[in-house]
Amino acid sequence: MFNRQEFYECHEVLEDVWRPSDGPIRLFLQALIHFAVGFYHHQQGNRTGAELQLEKALRKLAGFLPVFQEIETAELYREGQMALEKIAAGGTIERFPRFDRQGRPPACPT
Repeated sequence: MFNRQEFYECHEVLEDVWRPSDGPIRLFLQALIHFAVGFYHHQQGNRTGAELQLEKALRKLAGFLPVFQEIETAELYREGQMALEKIAAGGTIERFPRFDRQGRPPACPT
């Protein structure tokens, strides 16, 4: 869902997984949820909401660099920063970040 830019749906699914989780995975999932919500806000034209959510996502993801659970978090972080900068400057995201797993196809293709 995330890689297909279905950010609202992705946020809903991730929240279902996040609720019963604990430990580091809970914080990591929160970061992904913030990314999904931030990109959804951007798609809806809510610049402030997008910026706030992406800032939260980046703060939380920073503790999981460069790789967590086989997800290339460093690349997601870098692309998330670039997206935030573009949104803050009033621009539009043309290419959204993706989840990529080390040596494997995207982690969230559906």
